[in-house]
Amino acid sequence: MADRGASALSLPGDRPVRPDPVLALNGMGSFDWDLDAGLFHLDAQALKVLDLPPEEYDGRLDTLNALRVPPPEAARLDATVARAIKDGSDHYSAYFRIRCRDGTMRWTHTRGRLRRDDSGRPHRVVGILRDATEELADSTARSLRSAQDAAFRQQTGVVQVISAALAHARSVQDVIDVLKDTHGVRHLGATSLVMGLVEAGRIRLVAEGPAGSFVPGTRVTRIDEPYPMSEVVRTLSPRFIESPEEFAAHYPVLWPHLTGLRITSAAYLPLIAQARPIGAMGLLYDDRRGFSAEERAVLVALGSSIAQSLMRAMLFEQEKDLAQGLQQAMLPRSIPSVRGADIAVRYRSAALGRDIGGDWYDLIPLPGDTPSGGGRVGAVIGDVQGHDTHAAAVMGQLRIVLRAYATEGHTPATVMARASVFLHELDTDRFATCLYAETDLATGVVQMVRAGHIDPLLRHRDGRCSRVFVEGGLPLGLSAEFGRLEYPVATLELDPGSTLLLCTDGLVELPGTDLDDGMSGLMGLVCEGPAEVEALADRLIQAAEERGGEDDVALLLLRRRAPRAARPGRRLRQHVAAGDPEALAQARHLVRAAARAWGTRAPADEIELVAGELITNALLHTEGSAIVTVRVLEDSGRRLRIEVEDCSSALPRRRDAGESGVFGRGLLLVERLADAWGVQARGSGKAVWCEFRLP
Repeated sequence: MADRGASALSLPGDRPVRPDPVLALNGMGSFDWDLDAGLFHLDAQALKVLDLPPEEYDGRLDTLNALRVPPPEAARLDATVARAIKDGSDHYSAYFRIRCRDGTMRWTHTRGRLRRDDSGRPHRVVGILRDATEELADSTARSLRSAQDAAFRQQTGVVQVISAALAHARSVQDVIDVLKDTHGVRHLGATSLVMGLVEAGRIRLVAEGPAGSFVPGTRVTRIDEPYPMSEVVRTLSPRFIESPEEFAAHYPVLWPHLTGLRITSAAYLPLIAQARPIGAMGLLYDDRRGFSAEERAVLVALGSSIAQSLMRAMLFEQEKDLAQGLQQAMLPRSIPSVRGADIAVRYRSAALGRDIGGDWYDLIPLPGDTPSGGGRVGAVIGDVQGHDTHAAAVMGQLRIVLRAYATEGHTPATVMARASVFLHELDTDRFATCLYAETDLATGVVQMVRAGHIDPLLRHRDGRCSRVFVEGGLPLGLSAEFGRLEYPVATLELDPGSTLLLCTDGLVELPGTDLDDGMSGLMGLVCEGPAEVEALADRLIQAAEERGGEDDVALLLLRRRAPRAARPGRRLRQHVAAGDPEALAQARHLVRAAARAWGTRAPADEIELVAGELITNALLHTEGSAIVTVRVLEDSGRRLRIEVEDCSSALPRRRDAGESGVFGRGLLLVERLADAWGVQARGSGKAVWCEFRLP
């Protein structure tokens, strides 16, 4: 047989190969391949070996490959011939598989001899073809089983890789990206991917690839339409299409749009989660027909893993949308304008909006605001533990109670302590860090308390930036649980043109760096940034977005304006906090200095004594701070007027102190030493005033 085959390859001349009866008797056919004309002549026995009816063959190699030789086999044969041509060899030999008309695969053997012209260029190939199925039955079966096992292991490994990647998907787009990347379904041998999700009785296409494979009219389809994805959603069973003929017969509406992709088989999988279909996925192939039982099992397992990941992603997106809406509802819709200050606030969600947390800010107008000069305002920044709907809900409640306690006129330490008790009594497992700063914009005095939060920053009017160290206490909730509700008060003076920065740790902390490094970096940004608060806030948020990070960012900037121009020496104001003896002494000194400078008839020490009594009464009986104002009135005679404002609506009353009483003589002194005194209602509080005539 080998000798006859060799003689067939040695036919002289350039005439086409003629049928050889001896070859035919041995089950061998011959071919003659004209490389210049692109014709591939087959004798009758060769057509029989290839299971190819003469009427279906037009003499071209492309037709032969399309009808019988799968693309991987054709590519391997082309490489064998090209290697022989490149190496200068005169012959080649190869085993390859063909697909018969019934869809079964058959092994075939070919030997070819290259004919070259005088220049050495090959222009013709002649050779033989024979059925090698029996010859390779044993060895091929073993190697084929081994190859199938290897392919099965490879597909199983790909499914494991995909499932591991899907475990981190937190959105539908994440799932699609995993399937489309280099570790996705292309490693399963698929040419194209389609995926749709069930929405209100319809299937909405959410992924298709590669580009150009979209079928018009399938972006949104009904479940009862004649499409394979609709069928698997209706039946909850996978659909394996094993040939183009089967595809065309069962889906005549869809098949004409896929002919350009040369699809030979497809697998459509229902995506089922929680016992209901949430979508469907299709894998389309151009180099295979049929699916083994093992391959079907692998693909069904893949569909189950994708469905579970999609369900988790959709639930996560729903929770994220709910949390975002809740947080936006809880945060202030707008920041009130404050006389004497420029305010800017910003909020940024972590990880490009994938997470939602309990970060918040607030600005609270406080009692004691006056038409002239500046007012009093409370600035809050805080962060509830966690990144979920619960954290956002707790944040909203804390913001409300902090605002309520502050507007009642409590001191900063009391505001923080009461908020901690409130959070502890909520019986939640969350705690919160917070910083509260109460600012008198007329005097520039800022009083701050810190509950486990990061320190604020101060940008001076000359551009320098410094960290304000606040001693602080335990986070809200924890301080009440451990019975440590003390919050030390830190005081600083905010000069006109200076800016106070409050922020959450998302603006500072980065993985692999400590807090001090983060604070130093932030101070550098603040120093280099613009002085205008809105522009500075934009710059800081831009830096946070460029850096990324896994935590939310909230920030509040408060810049004190220069006070309005006033007649020199005609109005002075001082904020006095409860429990601050130094501020009380400064206020008394202020009154005494004004009395001496403006030349009152009464002695300055008597005026100081009266003012001290009014301030002490306000601090003692209201449990809050006081605002002391000293000014000159010009109407109805020049008078020095002292006003002490507090947040209590309870009116002062005189009491009989008795012979040995310690209390009860304050208003008696005021009445006897001052030329006039009285009480005025001021919104939620009052002002007790007294006057002394000026010469």
